[in-house]
Amino acid sequence: MAKLLVKLQRYFRRKPVRFFTLLALYLAAGSLVFLHSGFAGEPTVTGTQRGPGAGEGPGLPYLGVMQLSRGFKAAATMPDGGRRHGPWFKSTSKEPAERAKAGDYGSTRSRALRARSGREKEEDRARYIGCYVDNTRRRTLRGVSFFDYKKMTVFRCQDNCAERGYLYAGLEFGAECYCGHKIQASNASESECNMACKGERSNTCGGVNRLSIYRLELAQESARRYGSAIFRGCFRRPDNVSIALPVSQLMLNMSVDKCVDFCTEKEYPLSALAGTTCRCGFPTTLFTLHEREDEQLCAQKCAGEEFESCGTAEYLLVYQTQVQDNRCMDRRFLPTRAKQLVALASFPGAGNTWARHLIELATGFYTGSYYFDGSLYNKGFKGERDHWRSGRTICIKTHESGQKEIESFDSAILLIRNPYKALMAEFNRKYGGHIGFAAHAHWKGKEWPEFVANYAPWWATHTLDWLRYGKKVLVVHFEDLKRDLFVQLQRMVGLLGIAACEDRLLCVEGQKDGNFKRSGLRKLEYDPYTPEMRKMISGYIKTVDTALKLRNLSGVPDDYYPR
Repeated sequence: MAKLLVKLQRYFRRKPVRFFTLLALYLAAGSLVFLHSGFAGEPTVTGTQRGPGAGEGPGLPYLGVMQLSRGFKAAATMPDGGRRHGPWFKSTSKEPAERAKAGDYGSTRSRALRARSGREKEEDRARYIGCYVDNTRRRTLRGVSFFDYKKMTVFRCQDNCAERGYLYAGLEFGAECYCGHKIQASNASESECNMACKGERSNTCGGVNRLSIYRLELAQESARRYGSAIFRGCFRRPDNVSIALPVSQLMLNMSVDKCVDFCTEKEYPLSALAGTTCRCGFPTTLFTLHEREDEQLCAQKCAGEEFESCGTAEYLLVYQTQVQDNRCMDRRFLPTRAKQLVALASFPGAGNTWARHLIELATGFYTGSYYFDGSLYNKGFKGERDHWRSGRTICIKTHESGQKEIESFDSAILLIRNPYKALMAEFNRKYGGHIGFAAHAHWKGKEWPEFVANYAPWWATHTLDWLRYGKKVLVVHFEDLKRDLFVQLQRMVGLLGIAACEDRLLCVEGQKDGNFKRSGLRKLEYDPYTPEMRKMISGYIKTVDTALKLRNLSGVPDDYYPR
């Protein structure tokens, strides 16, 4: 060994350039390993252990059975994640596995409803609307289509159409799936849609030249698409239309594709069809896209495509092109150290990452984190690497709920989400990554019941602790943020001490989804909550609702309570 070392020493003395080259390569490799090691910190669950008479704030009820067990707290502080005490703290969690390729579906996704009546009960996924005539020359649904003569199921067809933003999914011949934005055919007799699905003999998938059509309810929450464009709605023509939509072109052979392509070429994010005139522009205070009209007012046929609507001179059909609105894309660190630390607090799965995305676009400043998630840093959250006390970020993501951790912040935005949705979202994140999904085996195995038993109480204690110990807390419901993003984001930005520019907020509305949203349909064909789970969670919802109202705040939204 000594001789070998001497030989290496003599070799590198004669060729120092090679030595320094190898050294540089070694250091570069180490840097790459550090940057790409995505490790997501789990919050430390420090639910305060208090009795009925110990230190409760005014008007907030004792939670009793919702106190987290000592064993759960220990599990939450395992090396799987934890609080980040400095920029060099490292975790052992791994990057989430890549999602399965589109179209690669196994038997775990072939479970469907056992009877036609059951389909109508799946209101949170899709609604069966009837049997329709189909024609190979003029298709009833004119979007994408795909076939599978061995494994076609109702859910698989719905799922594929929803992920592409379509409103309708139709099945034919037991194995063919068609997607579309509107139905262009007449009804047929229900008895004609009687062919069993190839992948689930218990359900029907249309018939010979007959489509069983479903309306995808959750597609309304996500973007309605027309090819590469996103449908924004029907709107009254603005007063100063030449200023609001500065570029226009007369198109005698008008179609949606032609107008969208024209505005894309001119590099505008909005494409507005006004009969035979195509207009392009940005969402501004002159044209906010907030007051939608009935789509029937825009239902004038296009000159170049009889099955499309092209609006009128008074009512414009608006589409969002693939051109990125760059007015809200610039982000940087705060120029001076922040004097106050503002928390963006939420229970895991309540949309914290999405809220960070919105805040960064609305303010132009990076957000920080109480943890360090390498995968989020690689996706553009540059404040992720800063220590949470650095003062360089506009607010700090946290899932902590202990008194000491809460009191370390000067103010907070408390994001609350329906616990049924939040628990499922966090379970998907835990076993499938930020935009992935947990495997079927995890839902059916022991992981899901154990997860609900441990995390459901934490959903309630998290909110109660922030209401009790938070110094200045702004409560925002995730559902309200989705429903009225402009107003809720204004409230959030106001707490951060930033003067909100309306044009910038309108820009955020067009870029609201980012890369942190799962597809429209949930990835389960059944309700994972047992009656016992629902009874337990309903009790926690009532407790949180009472606590909010005692603080003169609006209670939880009505849809928190299951139908």
